[in-house]
Amino acid sequence: MPQPEFTVHSAVDGIAWPGIPAANGAAMLSILFQLESSQWWPEERLLARQRDQLARLLSHAAAQVPFYRGRLAQGLSELPVDSSWMEAWRRIPLLRREEIQAADDAEAMLADALPAGHGDWREIFTSGSTGQPIRSVRSQLWELVWSAFTVRDHLWHRRDLAGTFATIRESGKGKAPWPEGTESASWGYSTDTVFATGPLVGLNITTPIDRQVEWLLRRDPDYLLTHPSIAKALAEACLTQGVRPARLKEVITISETLRPGVREACHTAWGVPVSDIYSTREAGYLALQCPYGEGYHVQSESVFLEVLDNAGQPCGPGQVGRVVVTPLHNFAMPLIRYDIGDLAEVGPPCFCGRGLPVLRRILGRTQNMLLLPSGERRWPLLSSPDIGALLSAAPPLQGYQLAQTALHRIELRLVVARPLASEEEKALRHWVQEKFGPTFEITLVYLPDLPRTASGKFEDFRCEVVVP
Repeated sequence: MPQPEFTVHSAVDGIAWPGIPAANGAAMLSILFQLESSQWWPEERLLARQRDQLARLLSHAAAQVPFYRGRLAQGLSELPVDSSWMEAWRRIPLLRREEIQAADDAEAMLADALPAGHGDWREIFTSGSTGQPIRSVRSQLWELVWSAFTVRDHLWHRRDLAGTFATIRESGKGKAPWPEGTESASWGYSTDTVFATGPLVGLNITTPIDRQVEWLLRRDPDYLLTHPSIAKALAEACLTQGVRPARLKEVITISETLRPGVREACHTAWGVPVSDIYSTREAGYLALQCPYGEGYHVQSESVFLEVLDNAGQPCGPGQVGRVVVTPLHNFAMPLIRYDIGDLAEVGPPCFCGRGLPVLRRILGRTQNMLLLPSGERRWPLLSSPDIGALLSAAPPLQGYQLAQTALHRIELRLVVARPLASEEEKALRHWVQEKFGPTFEITLVYLPDLPRTASGKFEDFRCEVVVP
């Protein structure tokens, strides 16, 4: 199937078509040209190229980053050129979030100098959804690489770049307020480097859902990018009202874990697919949903991603483990074997033929696993049947969040259309004990709205137990 038409910005006077971009645009097209080929490589070839890039990153980190001078001593900064390099790589200790914070207090995470061509430093902060916000510093080169993967996602999913792109993700107070939100002439920096696009419109994620529906219908975008919980709430509200944005072709979800029911809600209400993106602010794009299925392709040209079991060994298909990442091109603040605190399930090779590794599911933060008195953690995955049973137990239920507030206590936070009857409350307590075990004390808490993090994320299960 051919790609939709697109227009390349031309930086040469007198040349309209074919477009000849400026230097950054030419670099972007060079990356995209290579990505078009490398996505089909077999695993062995991808690993060989990753090894070469990791060797350069390690050499730079050991020489230029104070934190790594000691950490990579005794030969850890050197990777063998033969197949034993992976064994040598696994001897490098995992990097924890608290280590980044401690080292960054003394500027020890930043490179003293960048290689030629990497540009300047750019500073951002993570949202701190784990309770541990960190500073992240990028190079200009890494921002260019990041942009290439933004465009790859657009190309994979054959989006019409001339369409209107809507985002409901801004969470800052007073930013992108209803009724107008914000509007830009293009989709943003990533696409602007090369391509002409339609407009970008945005709305604050804290806007009440009824106003979000009104804004979405009025703006009538071709594409909507937002958090999964917002997409589901919008779809259900539109279905209840019997309305839909006429031009909407696709929903793109980011930031939160994609929970059961989101895809179904968007398909039922709007007849459109959901494409999910797995990324972090400090590590960039980790995996993009396959354009032909629901699995996630690891973006191996940008990140070396490991899924490790409790013994630190790689997980195989069907196994769940901790996600450990190493961005390949950020020499400003290298993150080498960074344990990002997520769990994921490894998938088998994809039927689409791409050689990029597959994650079947991203399960979310290890921090938000159920904590047992023994110290063991258990994943409290809520399946579609679980959620269906919860809603059946109390039909007035409009929203819920489960929070473990102590080792033996679970709080069920509820948003309801009317006060619940005693039988409904009893049924909810029974559902929680059936799901998590009869030893937990169950508390029901009624709220006007469910809490989100500072960045607007929603988590359907939170572990709020403070571990010594």
